[in-house]
Amino acid sequence: MEGKTIFQRFGFYTEEEPTSIYPFSPVYRITHEKDDVIVKKTQRPIERAHRLIEYTTYLRDNGIQVVTPVKLNRHNPQTIDGEIYVVYPYIEGTTYAGKASEIYEAGKFLGRIHSLSPDENVYQLEAYNVYDFTIEEVEESIQNIEKNASKHDFEMDSIQLKEKLIQIVSQQEELQNSGLLNIETPHDFKANNLIYTPEPYLIDPDNAAWIPRIFDLALTLLLFHNELSSAPDNIFTPEQWQLFLKGYKESVHLTDLERSYWEKAIEHVFLDEVMWLLDEAEEDWADSSQRMLFESLIRVLLDASDYMLE
Repeated sequence: MEGKTIFQRFGFYTEEEPTSIYPFSPVYRITHEKDDVIVKKTQRPIERAHRLIEYTTYLRDNGIQVVTPVKLNRHNPQTIDGEIYVVYPYIEGTTYAGKASEIYEAGKFLGRIHSLSPDENVYQLEAYNVYDFTIEEVEESIQNIEKNASKHDFEMDSIQLKEKLIQIVSQQEELQNSGLLNIETPHDFKANNLIYTPEPYLIDPDNAAWIPRIFDLALTLLLFHNELSSAPDNIFTPEQWQLFLKGYKESVHLTDLERSYWEKAIEHVFLDEVMWLLDEAEEDWADSSQRMLFESLIRVLLDASDYMLE
C-alpha cells in the first residue's frame, strides 16, 4: 500500500509518496502539528497491538522512557488493508556508539524494565514457546551458512558449529520444563531500538513478550550491536558485558536457577535468533562489519566462559 494512503487514514497529507526510513518494513517520518511523528507497520494483530499499548503505557507511567501511540483525532493504531499501522512520536537524540556510559545506562534501563514486570502475564503478551527446533533444521541451516561463508572467504569450523547446534536442540525440553522465571518485557532490547536523550529511550517495543527473563538478557548479549552502523562490529567485550550487568543488577536480583541455566539460555537464544540470521541474511554477509559480528557470535556460542552473570 502507498504511504500517502496510510497517511491519509491518520489525517496526514503529503503530495509526494514518502520513502521508508527503515529498509525492512514500512516506517515513515512526517511532521504533524509542528512535531515529527513515525508511522510504522506493526506485526501484531489489532488486539495484540492494544495489549502492547496497555503494557507500554504501564511502563511509561512508571518512569520508563518508551514510545506510546500519539493521540490523534483518528484511531491509533489502525487496520489498513489487512495490516496494522501505528503512529509514534519521533524521538530526538543520539544513537548508540559503544561508549562505556551508554552501555552502563542501557544495562540500568533494561534492569528497570525487568524489575517492573508483574508476576503474571497481566497484559496478555505473547508467551514464548519456541522449543521445537529439529536436527534437520540445523543441518539445512548449516548448509546455507557454509554457502554464505564460502562466498566471502569466512573461515569457520562448520563441523564444530553443527555439533554444537545439534547439542542445543537436545536441550530444548529441559529448558522448557526448567521453571525459569518469566517476565513481561519489550524483548528486542538492541542498540538500534534505543535513542539517547541523553538517557536511553526505547523507540520500538513492538516485540513485547512473556518470556524467561534470562532469554531476554541473552538476546541482549548476543544481538545488542546488530543492525546499527554506529555500534561496534562485535558483541560486547567481557569488560563491556560486566559494565552492562553492573547497571542491570541495580534493579534485578538474578536467581540461582537462572544462573545455573545461563549458558544454556545463551545457546538456545542463538538457535532461535542467530542461526536464521547466519542462514538467511545474504546482504549482511556482504558487509565486512557484519561478518566480524558473526565471527564474535560464533565464538561466544562455542565458549561463553567470559560472559557469565557474575
